[in-house]
Amino acid sequence: MGKEVERKFLVSSPAWRDKVEAEIRIRQFYVAAQPGRTVRVRISDGRSAKLTLKFGDRARERDEFEYSIPLAEAQELMAFAIGRVIEKTRHHVRHRGYLYEVDVFGGKLAGLVIAELETPEDVSDEMLPDWLGREVTGESRFYNASLALGGIPEIAA
Repeated sequence: MGKEVERKFLVSSPAWRDKVEAEIRIRQFYVAAQPGRTVRVRISDGRSAKLTLKFGDRARERDEFEYSIPLAEAQELMAFAIGRVIEKTRHHVRHRGYLYEVDVFGGKLAGLVIAELETPEDVSDEMLPDWLGREVTGESRFYNASLALGGIPEIAA
């Protein structure tokens, strides 16, 4: 079992784009979701797949179990998706030694850009990049499961 300790932010400017180190095309969907627990399948670059179980509803920290699964099985599981299949491109961007994952959503969620910072450390506001907007850590409407089942939250639209 691992602990996922992350902060989420809306992205307020495109200044991060010239710092991208890597890009991953992601299709992900949920086969189960309820408050405090989700079961997700993620396909990365059409080449690999993972099954992820997340538990907990604390703002910054949740228990996470993640397993590689055969790509063909992940594609089969898509028939059991609840809500929409999320399409996004994840960009790896470093700032002051920290790795930010900037997700640019496509499809029905086009226009939404969220950055995540996974670290157990408390990163002070002055250490955060200028291109980050409002912090949305703990706001469940910005969790991917909520985006799959609902849509773009009003404040981000």
